[in-house]
Amino acid sequence: MTSIQGLKISDNGRFLCYQDGTPFFWLGDTAWELIHKLDREEADEYLGNRANLKFNVIQTVALAESHGLTAGNPYGRTPLLQNETGVFDPSLPDTEGTGHYWEHADYVIDRAASLGLYVALLPTWGDKFHLKHGKGPVIFNEKNARVYGEWIGDRYKDRTNMIWVLGGDRSLVTYEHFAIIRAMAEGIRTTTGGRQLMTFHPQGWQSSSYHLHEESWLDFNMVQSGHGQRLICNYTKIAEDYDKVPVKPTFDSEPCYEDIPIGFKPENGYFDAADVRTAAYYGVFSGGFGHTYGHHSIWSMTTEPGVNRLMHWRDALPRPGAAQMQHVRTLMESRPFFDRVPDQSLIANNRTGANYMTATRGTDYAMIYSPNGVRFEVVMGKIAGDRVRASWFDPRSGMYLQAGTFPNDGIAEFMPPSSGRGNDWVLVLDTESE
Repeated sequence: MTSIQGLKISDNGRFLCYQDGTPFFWLGDTAWELIHKLDREEADEYLGNRANLKFNVIQTVALAESHGLTAGNPYGRTPLLQNETGVFDPSLPDTEGTGHYWEHADYVIDRAASLGLYVALLPTWGDKFHLKHGKGPVIFNEKNARVYGEWIGDRYKDRTNMIWVLGGDRSLVTYEHFAIIRAMAEGIRTTTGGRQLMTFHPQGWQSSSYHLHEESWLDFNMVQSGHGQRLICNYTKIAEDYDKVPVKPTFDSEPCYEDIPIGFKPENGYFDAADVRTAAYYGVFSGGFGHTYGHHSIWSMTTEPGVNRLMHWRDALPRPGAAQMQHVRTLMESRPFFDRVPDQSLIANNRTGANYMTATRGTDYAMIYSPNGVRFEVVMGKIAGDRVRASWFDPRSGMYLQAGTFPNDGIAEFMPPSSGRGNDWVLVLDTESE
């Protein structure tokens, strides 16, 4: 078991950081079916690829969505035993013999740690406590949720790369839904001692803050901006969370996946690399402490492509949007981290719709994202210094183009190096040193 540095909330309550206080920018990938569907060699391949692309968090599930209770993993093992009534029972994890389901989960989590990857683990997908449109079956109640929470928390209490994610694409509607989630959270906390961070994955176009912001076990918020809207506007949800009290970090944990049908309808076309880049910069520049990418064939670990999932999961690994996510992490880590705030007042006469721009700044730098390379105006004087040095950061390549120096007052107009769909740019302003 490899031990890597654990995570905590930053002193200002806005970010995540390592235990030693240094910054941690969450760059996640969505691999919900990883533990359930991939064997060890395939898991090694997937995790190695993501580590090489500078992802540092993998979001996955213990009791998976796709027949996760009844369909065995690659070694034919399932996670739970059935009780005397024939129902899969969360209080009866199947740990019989060698090579059982949970040994495979151990392997994936430990292999991730060896590559410097954190695992954001959902103990269960949401259809196991709130069926809604899922496969289920519903197996949780308040009592066994606590027992299961204590058991799984105890199993992974010493994994320093563990982050707990309750929920699983479901809202909380009934009293029992709330009771189940609270009991599971309390069970995990009982055995982990609160040493590992915990959050909640909500349904589409919702945030964990909607139901749970003031819950003491909720360390940070997750937004799922989702896949239903052609126009990307996750910045609205991030901004709502950012303004809530008590202050808690927030980010978009499930934006539009690359190559997923828009609105889940193939006739609408598919979200592409330009869309996933826009979601990333919108989310981070609006106050997100990080961002999670996803590909429709990878979260599901698809092996039989079709009109809804266009390719085998292995063929999706090198998709352009995935490779370009490292650049947002590099950009955010290149400037002072903890003093960064969202500040849309940097943009004079911001546009609406597809040309909406977002801005963020620190004490001596500012960044403005233009999704289509359209000319815009900047309100100067928001950062330190009499003059600023301007450059253009290319979200596709991670390269900079120098743009000169400018007085740090009044309104300044900037024209990105290229324009049109897929020609997004970040204007970076740095205080010019004397």
